[in-house]
Amino acid sequence: MISSLLSSTIFVLFVIIALGFIVGRISIKGITLDVSAVIFVALLFGHFGIVVPAELGNFGMTLFIFAIGIQAGPGFFSTFKSKGKTLAGIASVLVLTAAVTALAVKYIFDLDASDTAGLLAGALTSTPGLATAREITGDNAAISYGIAYPFGVIGVILFVKLLPRLLKINVKDEEAKLAADQKELYPDIVAHAYRVTNPLIVGRELQDIKLRLHTGAVISRIQRGEESILPKAHTVLQEGDLLKAVGTPLSHDKVREFVGERLEGELPFGDNVELQTGLVTAKALVNRTLGSLNLQQNFHCVVTRVRRAGIDLSPSPSLALKFGDKLTLVGSKDTMDEVLRLIGNEGKRISDTDFLPIALGIALGVIVGKISLSFSDSFTFSFGLTGGVLLTALVLSAVGKTGPVIWTMSGSANQLLRQLGLLLFLANVGTAAGRGLVATFMDSGWSLFIGGFFITLLPMVVATLVTRYFFRVNILDLLGTLTGGMTSTPGLAAADSMSDSSAVSVAYATVYPVAMVLLIICIQIVSMIIG
Repeated sequence: MISSLLSSTIFVLFVIIALGFIVGRISIKGITLDVSAVIFVALLFGHFGIVVPAELGNFGMTLFIFAIGIQAGPGFFSTFKSKGKTLAGIASVLVLTAAVTALAVKYIFDLDASDTAGLLAGALTSTPGLATAREITGDNAAISYGIAYPFGVIGVILFVKLLPRLLKINVKDEEAKLAADQKELYPDIVAHAYRVTNPLIVGRELQDIKLRLHTGAVISRIQRGEESILPKAHTVLQEGDLLKAVGTPLSHDKVREFVGERLEGELPFGDNVELQTGLVTAKALVNRTLGSLNLQQNFHCVVTRVRRAGIDLSPSPSLALKFGDKLTLVGSKDTMDEVLRLIGNEGKRISDTDFLPIALGIALGVIVGKISLSFSDSFTFSFGLTGGVLLTALVLSAVGKTGPVIWTMSGSANQLLRQLGLLLFLANVGTAAGRGLVATFMDSGWSLFIGGFFITLLPMVVATLVTRYFFRVNILDLLGTLTGGMTSTPGLAAADSMSDSSAVSVAYATVYPVAMVLLIICIQIVSMIIG
């Protein structure tokens, strides 16, 4: 009975996951392993010869990486522009330190080229790196890779889990600082009422004074006596008119100078004016600019703010709409239903999961990963499965839409796929690494393990010190950069579970391609130096 159960992949898989969650909830001095504990339980099962098939692990890794790419895509390119050089610099320090450490280990323990190249790839858990090492130095690189790999996985997990405590940094406080920094980039959109007292705009049409252009604010309605008026291009302002303006605090300072006295309180909507919120779920509107809808002229309706991923955006005419944007609308009651139908406003479509984009995206990512680039007879590069899927997901998520296909998924769906994929991946990686761990140590000695230990640990220590004393980035960016620089998917899972912010995933996605390419180059250089 027991042997029959242990031979069942489904039974073993979910026992490992269940025990992993139990162990992960154990707190030692406030530190928990969370979902990362699954890999430790899997190592134990693997030691006793129980292995989760590699196909399940690859399937899980693909789901996890694709979901991470889709989540990180919208913020990836803006982060790369603002912090990309810094984060890539940190990752480069990490990989180069690993290469130098590998060379030092080679001379300390008198290793050959295959052992050294395999250790470097295993310590940074890089499958493309292993492929490069085997191609240059032979199949023996796989042995040292297998020895270094387990600590390459476990070491990164433990390091990122312990790092905030060692640096005496509260992750939640750092998360709040990131949110404050983001608020400076995307300040809150607020509304205020004004009385027209500036003689320079009295008697002029709204289209002539170009208030939105000069201030960045939107006029949502005008009150003239007892009458509530929806603003139009040809509306003529009169002295004493009351305006409701919506914009950032900075734009309101300009509105006050432009219009006149700021008032306290709210303006009434009037009998034929109402405020509504609606969701952009119509596929035809994705990537179209707000100005191209011409809502003011066609429906006597004004968009006063756009909320996207928890951030309020100013509704400029050039703003491209994305699936799931929440629009605040002020307009005529007679046409509001038409506006809502135009944008879609189907909340159920936000929560539904369309598997067509997921399947197409992953298939395309696998193809990208298979593409091999030859720069010379001695240097051939491909992104591999992980890199191809990640890069494809980042690009597709940033594009948003291709024809009728929307490259997005709801937050709950993303979280479910990411968690499921991660659990499958950790169960396979752990059991595969644990199966021959003890035997390999007995056969090959401890020198390779010690070498791999230092190649994993020293680069993270050096990169952390360089970051803290020279770059001073947020701890969440650092955690994402460390796991991306180490090309460690389990490490990303451990770091990602420590915060509700997407900063870790975005930083990981930012540096991962840089680290992967640089590592392959370093493996080739190290092999050439030793050879």
